[in-house]
Amino acid sequence: MKSQWLAAFCLVLVAATRGAAQETIDPRRPAAIRTTGVPVVPAELFERLRQYQNVRSAGFQGWSPDGNGMLIATRFGNSAQLHRVYEPGGRREQVTFFDEPVSGRFIPKSPSGELLLSMSAGGDENYQIYYLNRQSGRATMLTDGKSRNELGPVRHDGDRMIVHSNRRNGRDTDIYLASTREPDEHELLMETSGEYWVATDFSPEGDRLAMIHYVSINESYPALYHIATRKLEKLKIPGEGKVSFGALAFTPDGKSVYTTSDARSEYQELARVDLATGQYTWLTSDTRWDVSDVEVDDRNGLVAYAFNENGASKLFLLEGDKSRPIELPLGVIANLEFSADGERLGFTLARPDAPADAYSVDVKSSKLTRWTFSEVGGLDPAGFATPEMIRFPSFDGREIPAYFYRPKPRDGRDKAPVVINIHGGPEAQSRPIFSGPTQYLVNELGFAVIYPNVRGSAGYGKTYLQLDNAEHREDSVKDIGALLDWIQRQPELDSTRVAVTGGSYGGYMVLSSLVNFGERIKAGVDIVGIANFITFLERTSPYRQDLRRAEYGDERKPEMRAYFEKINPTNRVSEIRSALLVAHGINDPRVPFFEAEQIAEKVRAAGRDVWTLYADNEGHGFGKKDNRDYLTAVEVLFLEAHLGTP
Repeated sequence: MKSQWLAAFCLVLVAATRGAAQETIDPRRPAAIRTTGVPVVPAELFERLRQYQNVRSAGFQGWSPDGNGMLIATRFGNSAQLHRVYEPGGRREQVTFFDEPVSGRFIPKSPSGELLLSMSAGGDENYQIYYLNRQSGRATMLTDGKSRNELGPVRHDGDRMIVHSNRRNGRDTDIYLASTREPDEHELLMETSGEYWVATDFSPEGDRLAMIHYVSINESYPALYHIATRKLEKLKIPGEGKVSFGALAFTPDGKSVYTTSDARSEYQELARVDLATGQYTWLTSDTRWDVSDVEVDDRNGLVAYAFNENGASKLFLLEGDKSRPIELPLGVIANLEFSADGERLGFTLARPDAPADAYSVDVKSSKLTRWTFSEVGGLDPAGFATPEMIRFPSFDGREIPAYFYRPKPRDGRDKAPVVINIHGGPEAQSRPIFSGPTQYLVNELGFAVIYPNVRGSAGYGKTYLQLDNAEHREDSVKDIGALLDWIQRQPELDSTRVAVTGGSYGGYMVLSSLVNFGERIKAGVDIVGIANFITFLERTSPYRQDLRRAEYGDERKPEMRAYFEKINPTNRVSEIRSALLVAHGINDPRVPFFEAEQIAEKVRAAGRDVWTLYADNEGHGFGKKDNRDYLTAVEVLFLEAHLGTP
């Protein structure tokens, strides 16, 4: 049966290639998607993918103020919506019913379970904030409906919230104090100009804000904002030079703050800062890993924090100055929050062998409880592949970490083809979390999948984080060359059948890898990727431009512009020999759609095989299930066409 499908597919592929500039008619393609050069996806492929595409997940959004359950985000239709769960393993009661994906939280102290919602349209990331009255079911927009608005901390009485908004000029993000229920009650607290400030917490009395001045991933500074006087008080910085601060949260008495900083080491350490004296008490030390998540209980001062250990989360509870570990399965936690009574800690746990679900820990007994049990499409979870951590040497002797999904041995099969999946950011990190498409490639097709954390990735110290900055951009691409060398040394891997895939900055890494190592890479998948740093920086949304220049370099400076001209994939299309799939959302506010258009047109004009897939109702990624499912099917079709199967 499979050989018949492959033969039929080959005929379709030949026809599509002959008319590469023509759009094929595919009855399974969503109405919002348009393609060029993409063959009709066989029905059998959709059927083979069906179970893996119907794996659900659930994300913890917060505890109910009355102690009666929690709020989660999960998807039963085409987009993620909010649901309420009243007990572990209990049914999910859907509370929002929008066409677009939505996130939200309970309003503190609300006896009726009122909610604040955040939602954008078509992936444009111009988020609007809504008040949802649970009794009437009516959602009221609290923001202007046009600008980008991000929900900040909510005051402990539930009456006021912080909104970060660029409504004033589209470029600068100002800080507003706003009503959680009335759309006309917005008070401008802090007008910014060329700086990016984030409010992270209200003081217990509601009279101060904990603030972070964010310059770049490597540089940020803490401060307090006094609401009554409109005065900004910068906090004392230990040591000298550039430092980075992460979390910043008040203690229950308001006399200190907990923070994380790399001020005295390579890694983000947890500290408590006395606001009267500026004295730092360091609570973690002698560690090789960042403290990545911090949550403070408003009642008793208990602190939950997590280390990012090689990408996996290690959870601890801190009482006074003493920490105790909480045993968790291998995975990544997010959205830490204590319940109103302080007895439970809720969070999302994403595992490599199971989709993300909502969990809680009893703070006294340390007992772990799973609240949601997301469906896995009828698949047997025991068969899911788990990654192993590998390290490979790069051009300068530095060891590069990666997660390696190894296919199960099969009698008489050829060496395994390899897919290298490169994260974006660039300051992100590939971590051990579940991916349906990855499980399909490994378990059904017998592909090996490798997620490298090339230099510039977060999680491995501030020096490693800065190794790809500005004119060192291509050093991270050299790490992919070193990975290709490692693959060649592995007897079970086929170094002649390798593909690279990545999104956003990972899309740039794909294109640059095709330029630099085209003879060693069969195919590349570029999703919402950067193709030209100059046009990207000139066209990305105004509120992002200076933040991105701090990482990539300033294209307005002649020497940096010349370097970009040298490395831009759009200027080196003659060196691309591999097949290319380009996918992008038309409404992308981060990496403009023009990036996809220009690279696809130039590579196609050079006579190379290019498939394009563009979505009219998506932005920086594919958030709607029908679009995402179709994209996954096209990716698999593309990889099978160019890598074959073992």
